[in-house]
Amino acid sequence: MDTTATRAWLPTGVGLHYVDQGPPVAEETVVLVHGWPDSAYSHHRVLAELPAEHRAVTMDLRGFGDSDRPPGGYAIDDLAADVAALVETVGLAGVTLVGHSMGSFVARRVATQRPELVRRLVLIGTAVSADNAVLREVADLVRDLPDPVPADFTREFAASTLHLPVPEEFFDTLVDESRKAPTRVWRAALAGLLEVDDAAELERIAAPTLVLGGEQDALFTIAEQTAVAAAIPRARLTLYPETGHCPNWERPARVAADISAFLRET
Repeated sequence: MDTTATRAWLPTGVGLHYVDQGPPVAEETVVLVHGWPDSAYSHHRVLAELPAEHRAVTMDLRGFGDSDRPPGGYAIDDLAADVAALVETVGLAGVTLVGHSMGSFVARRVATQRPELVRRLVLIGTAVSADNAVLREVADLVRDLPDPVPADFTREFAASTLHLPVPEEFFDTLVDESRKAPTRVWRAALAGLLEVDDAAELERIAAPTLVLGGEQDALFTIAEQTAVAAAIPRARLTLYPETGHCPNWERPARVAADISAFLRET
């Protein structure tokens, strides 16, 4: 399958690195948004499983991966504005927007603020609010980290989100990609995630929505994930047994199949 890595200069003032896979003109385009502190590579295993006829685009959010690292602009609304600008700049229309973890909060802000861009919404590893005891503890740990973020810390955090093992080469690359972001970006983006409060906006999401998650998610409980699906009109919920916070890492074939089925059914 044809895959191209390139950069888009956005009206929001940043250059985003993104990966574009599949035919340039397709009936369905899937745009995937990564979590904290990941990069476009976070969706690498899902991209490999998506049907060849779909176009798929995944980007490094500002500050992460190979995108620009401005001094500010790491609130969820800022990241959502970048994603919306990328969709328009690349010339996409009516996309299926997929967000994992922090990316799920970004994706649903795009769906409420720029609904004309979002045909469908898929939220993976999400909650009504990220402001819980687990992530507050992570924020406390990140506050004292040196720059760059130590490899051992990065590896330990990524491993803590998993329930199923993933291929070693894939995991090593995830760690390397996360360490591209300076420590200040780790702190700022996590602070933005903890501060966002869009619970009252979820009922405004008009796009058909699929919520995917793991029953063994170490960051968000089953109750937290279920509450999101209950808050969004007509949302579907699928929780995978024996799966952690990252179904897109742990069960990529199943996630890709469920996304594809959702496209066909809606």
